[in-house]
Amino acid sequence: MSNANSTNASVAQAQLDAYNAQDLDAYVAYFTEDCIVSGLNGAPTETSRAAIRARYAKAFETFPRNKAYLENRIVVGNTVVDHERVVRAPGGEEFEIIAIYSFRDGLICRVDFAK
Repeated sequence: MSNANSTNASVAQAQLDAYNAQDLDAYVAYFTEDCIVSGLNGAPTETSRAAIRARYAKAFETFPRNKAYLENRIVVGNTVVDHERVVRAPGGEEFEIIAIYSFRDGLICRVDFAK
């Protein structure tokens, strides 16, 4: 694995860890100020770190026991693809997603989700 691949994989894991800890400040620190979040092949739903903060502040409040479990990760250049299993609460709603992270200067600059 190249240094860039290793760094991007480390950042992807760190943001997943921050997400699972519901540490909002740590979580948003892994995104560029102009990061775009969208559904796969869809229009952007968030277009800034501030918008991502607002989205996940609400999500963490709504689902305080939410966890995402990494099922598989593929790293190629500036792209990390995660297959995750999300559990809203023990015994609660569970679903799978694909998160496609694009990187710029060691931070996530775009996320496309497929569910």
